[in-house]
Amino acid sequence: MHKVTIRRAQREDVPKILEFIRALAAYEHLENEVTADEKLLEEWLFDKNRAEVVFACTEDGTEAGFALYFHNFSTFLGKAGIYLEDLFVKPEYRRRGYGKALLSYLAKLTVERGCGRLEWSCLDWNQSAIDFYHAWGAVTMDDWTTFRMSGETLKRMAG
Repeated sequence: MHKVTIRRAQREDVPKILEFIRALAAYEHLENEVTADEKLLEEWLFDKNRAEVVFACTEDGTEAGFALYFHNFSTFLGKAGIYLEDLFVKPEYRRRGYGKALLSYLAKLTVERGCGRLEWSCLDWNQSAIDFYHAWGAVTMDDWTTFRMSGETLKRMAG
C-alpha cells in the first residue's frame, strides 16, 4: 500500500470536487445527469455546510480519490449516521489503497462522532466495488429498495 494522506476539502477545492464528480459520472455512464456547478457546490458544501468532502492524496499531494458524505439519522438507533454519497478513485490509482484509506477514514469519523452506522449505495452492475466493500466487511441490504423523487415528479408532489 502506498502512503496515503487524507485531507479535508477547502473552498478553493471546489473545481477539483466538480472534476471528481464528473469523472465518477463518466465512469457510471451518467454524465448527462450532472447539473452541479462550482457555484452550487460552494453554496451547499461551504456556505450551508450540508455535506463534507475529503481527498485521498499521494505522497506528493496529488488527489487520487475523493469521498463526499453527510449525516443522516436512524430513528431505530436514535442517533445520526454518516451517508457516503460518493467514493471515487481515479483509475490510475486503483488497487493501491486509496479507496481503503477513504473508507477507513470514514469509519473512524463515524465512530469518533458517536454515529451508529456508515451507509452508502452502489450500482448493482459495479461488481468490483461490491467485491471491495464485501472484502472489508460491509453487508448488502438486500431487503431494501431505494426510491427517489426529483425534477418534475418532486415538484408535482410538492403541490
